[in-house]
Amino acid sequence: MERSSTKLILRHKFGAAWRNVIFGLTVLAGGAVMAHAESGEPTYHQGEDIFIETGVEAPDRSPSWYAPMVGKPYAPSFEMLATRGTQGRYYSYTYPVTLKDMIKFHGHDCEGTIHAANNARIAFDILFPDGIVDRSVLWGISGTSPCWSDAVVFLTGARLQYGNLGYFKDTSYSHAIVLYREDTGVAVLATWKKGINNIPGEPVMLPGVIDWQTKVDTDAVMQLKADVKTAGGTPTPYQVDKLRYLQFTHVNDILEHPLEMSYQAQVIEDFRWEDWIDPDKTIAKPHSRGDIRLKNYPYRDRPISGPEEGQ
Repeated sequence: MERSSTKLILRHKFGAAWRNVIFGLTVLAGGAVMAHAESGEPTYHQGEDIFIETGVEAPDRSPSWYAPMVGKPYAPSFEMLATRGTQGRYYSYTYPVTLKDMIKFHGHDCEGTIHAANNARIAFDILFPDGIVDRSVLWGISGTSPCWSDAVVFLTGARLQYGNLGYFKDTSYSHAIVLYREDTGVAVLATWKKGINNIPGEPVMLPGVIDWQTKVDTDAVMQLKADVKTAGGTPTPYQVDKLRYLQFTHVNDILEHPLEMSYQAQVIEDFRWEDWIDPDKTIAKPHSRGDIRLKNYPYRDRPISGPEEGQ
């Protein structure tokens, strides 16, 4: 995929007002599902045709042995919107998600889960300016690492069987994510900045560079990872423990800083799903998702009423 420098102006339409979001970032050319970034309307207009209450449940930020970093000052949290039951309308409330929830889903805390969550937080700030993450409209792309793909699945609800979860065709993006909002046609690429990256042989795919000093020497981490890989699955016990310690120290250090200092995101102009995903890692005949099809269904005329005539 070729890269060219330009400025993007993306207009998100929420209600009668247009909100301008300006990005002076590198734009990745090539891209197709579906629509241009300005081609769609949100599923709902918060405060106009739907009234969703947020913050009604406190996010779980209590550190635990399996998620000690959840209490860090910049550990991300998310206000998630779901639908009622198997074929219900939208809830009127959001529920909070933190790193603690994501770690329980994934099975352990690891740097990949933390990085993916941080990337998603930066991307969601663009995709959902009202702060409400609607899981019914999201598609996601990640690398094949379970740490990254599990994070995308958990936060978006995207799944292979529905055709809205993909894996990067270009493996240079393995430690980035793309989140696509189908109702507005907006896709965002999010990744780390150069300076916190620590995967040997994988470039940083956007131009941002950190301007703060990490506690961990990321070059040393990359060398240790290369040594462990060279060991062919039989590293020394010391290497195993040291790598865990360095990764743990690194993500905790990152969460002591605003996420914008370590991560970057951009809107992908003229995004096309098939240009980004590996077609060999898809389901040929995906299922239609039925549990969200009535999310915008109208209500009865009166709060107390019987079946409509003829039903």
